[in-house]
Amino acid sequence: MRGTAPAPALMPGERMKPKWMRTFWRYRWLYLFMVPGIAYYIIFHYIPMFGLVVAFQNYNLMEGIFGSPWVGLDNFRTVFSSPDFPVLIKNTLLLSFYRIIFNMLPDLVLALMLNEIRVRWFKKTIQTLTYGPHFLSWIIVYGIMFSFFAPGSGLVTTFFRDMGWGSIDVLTNSEWFRPMLVLTDIWKSTGYGAIIYLAALAGINNELYESASMDGAGRWRQLWHITLPGVRDVFILLVILRLGSILDAGFEQVYIFLNVRVYDVGDILDTWIFRRGIEQMDFSVPAAVGVFKSIIGFVLVLGANKLAKRFGGSGIW
Repeated sequence: MRGTAPAPALMPGERMKPKWMRTFWRYRWLYLFMVPGIAYYIIFHYIPMFGLVVAFQNYNLMEGIFGSPWVGLDNFRTVFSSPDFPVLIKNTLLLSFYRIIFNMLPDLVLALMLNEIRVRWFKKTIQTLTYGPHFLSWIIVYGIMFSFFAPGSGLVTTFFRDMGWGSIDVLTNSEWFRPMLVLTDIWKSTGYGAIIYLAALAGINNELYESASMDGAGRWRQLWHITLPGVRDVFILLVILRLGSILDAGFEQVYIFLNVRVYDVGDILDTWIFRRGIEQMDFSVPAAVGVFKSIIGFVLVLGANKLAKRFGGSGIW
């Protein structure tokens, strides 16, 4: 009969050591490989958290953290009492929800379409074309949009004017600004997002599809009962992670596309922080906004994770 594998023999000196010490020594090389990752998070993620005290100070760049006077919650009162705060929150939440609703479904749809393609070279070609825009910076994307939709001189605006269809205003129109951000983000990030779902699709057991085919299930039935449940946990995980950054709304893209004529619909918390912190050299109030964003994101992640588990998902932990 096959029995269990015998435990590794211990040296005479090891029997005298505590169990945790023997375990540590046995897996010492694995722990050694963990050191660079742990050091990275300590140095670049945990130690900088000491800078949160700036949110509770009237920070002076010359006096530093230890010399700046404490003001308690005054910076938070300044933020919440600002007449711009309701508009900033509204714009930030709307843009974030638009990104979650309209940007995640194209990723999944593209991955499902690529998964159904059986011609290998055609699949790789489509995946390369859709993945390519991810490597373009937002500066280049804005340059492309400007060349097409610049007021009075863009290719599309000139075409509309020459055809007698009137003028078209995309970059400086408040009604078009949010849809433009969403559409350009879809174009830029859909290919990259599909890779995550393709990895999840590759992990689905092919025997499930074979069994479904033998039972007479067509491609749509297999998609509904096997493929979509197979990527459900990944979809929920990505939603939870996006909810954690719901108050970010894509600073780089918004800041590059933003102009004075669309401030009422495009100015978000991060652009306001940038103007106040970098242009006005006021670091305490932006730090208070950063603490506020972190708390809201943390609460949303906890809530979304709990809801995911309640409805049968795996969640993050």
